[in-house]
Amino acid sequence: MTFHIDYPRVVPERRPPGHEPAAPRYTLRWTRPVNRLCCVYFGIQGRELAWDDQVAFFSRIRDSFIIDSAPEAHETLRFTDEAGYTNAVLVAYWTDPSGYMEWLRDAAFIQWLAQPQRTDDTFGYWRETIHVHYDRHETIYSEGNYRIGLGRCPDTKVVPMTTNGYFGAARDRFPVSAVDPLTSTFKVKMPAPGSKTTLGRRLFAQVPHNLTSIRSGQYWGEAKQEQFDDYEESLRPKLMEGMQYLLDNKEETGTLCLRVMSNLDDNGDERYETSVHAYFASLEEMESWASSHPTHKTIYDHAITKNRQYGKKREVVTWHEVFLLTEGMPFEYINCHPETGVLPFCTLYERC
Repeated sequence: MTFHIDYPRVVPERRPPGHEPAAPRYTLRWTRPVNRLCCVYFGIQGRELAWDDQVAFFSRIRDSFIIDSAPEAHETLRFTDEAGYTNAVLVAYWTDPSGYMEWLRDAAFIQWLAQPQRTDDTFGYWRETIHVHYDRHETIYSEGNYRIGLGRCPDTKVVPMTTNGYFGAARDRFPVSAVDPLTSTFKVKMPAPGSKTTLGRRLFAQVPHNLTSIRSGQYWGEAKQEQFDDYEESLRPKLMEGMQYLLDNKEETGTLCLRVMSNLDDNGDERYETSVHAYFASLEEMESWASSHPTHKTIYDHAITKNRQYGKKREVVTWHEVFLLTEGMPFEYINCHPETGVLPFCTLYERC
């Protein structure tokens, strides 16, 4: 079977009449019914964060994967944030909400993370939990044989689609978009410098309704020299220019957080694979940059040109997964600097 959810559409789709995409694209489906999706980013942060410290953090989490309710897939990544701190990240995926809750109850790592002395550690720790109904996610892949993110979970398959190649296609790929305009009242406002004290504290960030999480990936590790060089010398600089624009214009673009992460191998070496993970105040604000800003147009035009040039011989893979969050499950930051994640913008609280 191929599982998916479709609603009778009452909100008009964005697809232009008669549109057929110029280039094929793919999306993720399951071979069994799936109700909810859970994606959790676990991070360790430090001004000086040696590989041994990263390994110890990853191992502590993975040691808790031996129980039955362990995640179905996970990856490790690393990035340097805007404040110059190194962050090592393990992202884990579940498609069984009961299993995830059981893991939270039983995992030794979660019990360790909850200990009060974590706020006095040398490092900071953070946990961003994305827990959504199936109809509040969408995916796209440039190739059908590349597995990453949710696609590494069992009982998944990558299938061709035609909901691509026009602005608004990402919105149309959310099943819930057929019945919900997906509006948001949340606005990004830059805080006054020094207005939030976060080091030495365990803080929870209230996630606003329809906060949009996107993980957008690039893989060029199997590209031959010509396409490898084109990515590193031409497409990647365009991508980084676009990401820098979003970081420099958070209020205008609704960008709460943006991380350019490198995927890691087992030795901690960075692969020829990156993931840009960002939170936007709304899907509309993410769409606005993608549909109208010159920095995205140069990325889009370059990708289209190379797809036309190489066709099925295109060797650079691009993809993304997007989740639309609802209020309820907060993000957690322990002894982190005040610019970490969504700390600057969301309502924060402590638990007694």
